[in-house]
Amino acid sequence: MADRLLVDAMLGKLATYLRMCGYDAAYALDRGVEADDRLLAIADAEDRTLLTRERQLAMRAADSLLLVSRDVNEQLRELQDAGYELTLATPPVRCGTCNGHLDAVTADEPTPASVPSPDAESVWQCRDCSQYFWQGSHWDDVAQTLAEL
Repeated sequence: MADRLLVDAMLGKLATYLRMCGYDAAYALDRGVEADDRLLAIADAEDRTLLTRERQLAMRAADSLLLVSRDVNEQLRELQDAGYELTLATPPVRCGTCNGHLDAVTADEPTPASVPSPDAESVWQCRDCSQYFWQGSHWDDVAQTLAEL
């Protein structure tokens, strides 16, 4: 089971779920890539499994998984049926926005007012885009979705 994935342009919401589960899920549009040949080149060069809804593209890739559904919950079920472990990574390791690595924020580090205090709650910050994450209501919603698969 590949931990390094390349998610095509039609599966952006799925990429966020996969990142929250700890997968290294590169998203085509984060890289400004939509052309099939470029996707295939990236998947090959970075040794990534291509996740796509395009049958012809999946057939051309060295390693791919063709997803059929347009619904993200059904896509998650398809991945689970294919053997992918879909549980939230604890602690979180990947940024849901950019796929960067997360670092724990220590209690003495300053954070924006919109972020919970790290001395009251666990907080992580992305090394790449600097976004902050914590296990709030969105985390609970995703955990519920995954539990219902």
